[in-house]
Amino acid sequence: MKLSREIKTALLVITSILIFVWGYSFLKGKDLFSSYKNYYAIYDNVEGLSASAPVTLNGLGVGKVNGITINQQGKLVVEVQIKTDFPISKSSLLQVYEPGFIGGKQVAIIPNLEDNVIAKDGDTLRSAVRLGMIAKAGGQLAPIQTKVEHTLTSADSLLTNFNTLLNTENKENLSVAIAELAQTMKTLNSASKTLDKMLATNQQNIDQMMSSLNETSANFAEISSSLTEADLGKVVKDLESTLANVNKMMTDIESGKGTLGKLMKDEAMYNNLSAASKELELLLQDVRLNPTRYINISVFGKKNKPYVAPEQNE
Repeated sequence: MKLSREIKTALLVITSILIFVWGYSFLKGKDLFSSYKNYYAIYDNVEGLSASAPVTLNGLGVGKVNGITINQQGKLVVEVQIKTDFPISKSSLLQVYEPGFIGGKQVAIIPNLEDNVIAKDGDTLRSAVRLGMIAKAGGQLAPIQTKVEHTLTSADSLLTNFNTLLNTENKENLSVAIAELAQTMKTLNSASKTLDKMLATNQQNIDQMMSSLNETSANFAEISSSLTEADLGKVVKDLESTLANVNKMMTDIESGKGTLGKLMKDEAMYNNLSAASKELELLLQDVRLNPTRYINISVFGKKNKPYVAPEQNE
C-alpha cells in the first residue's frame, strides 16, 4: 500500500508534536511513560518553598513539587508529584523542611505505617512545616536581642546620668579625692616600710617572745594534762558531800537542834549562860580585890577582914 504525500506529511507532523510534548515533559522532569501520583497539601505558609523542589521519602528523592497555588481562603495549595512503589497512607504527612543552609526548602513524605488506607491519586494529605536551622536560631536569638537592646538602653541611661553627675564641681571634688587617696596610699606605703623595718629590727625579740609563748603553752598543756589525770569528779563529789553536810548542820542549827541550835534558839539557856558569865566575872573581880578572903595564910593568927560584896557594874 502506497501512502500519499499528504498522509506522510500528517504522520510526520503528529510524530514531531509527540516528540516535542515528550521532550518538554522530560525537561520538566515528568516521564509520560511512567505512572505518577499527585497529592495535595494545604499550608498557611510554605517558608519559601518553590516549584520543582524535591520531594523525599526517608531522604530518598521520589518526586518533586509540581505547583503551588492560592485558594480562595488565602491558603497555599502545594501539589506534589511522586513516583514510588511504597504505599503512601491517607494519613501520611507532607512536611516542608530545610535540609541545609544552601539547599532550599523541600517536602518530605512522613508515612503513617499504622494506617492501612492507601492514598489515591489526587488526595489531600496532612501538612506540616519544620523550622530550619536559621529560623530556629533566629527564634532563639530574638529574646537575646531584646535583652541586649534593653541592656544597651540601660547603659546609655546610666552614662547619661553619670555625665550629668560629673559636673565641673564634682569633677574638681573627684580630682581632689583621687589626689588625697594617692597621698593616703603613699602614707600607708611609708608606714608599711617602717613596720617592716621595725619587725626586722626586733626580729630576735619577737622570736624570744614566741618561744616564751610556746613554753607557756606547753606549761598550760602540762597543767591541763595534770588536771585531766586528777580525779576531779571525785573531788567535786566530795565537795558536794561536804557542802551537803554543812547545809544539814546549818539547817539543824536553824531548827534548834543540838547544843548550838538550842543556844541560838533557847532564850532561857541564853539568859542562864549570860547570868553565869556575869557571876563568874564578879567572882574573878572579888578574887582580884580580896585575895586574902579566898587564900588565908596567917602566920601570927590575924583575923580575917569581914566580907564586903563587890560592886556590880551595870
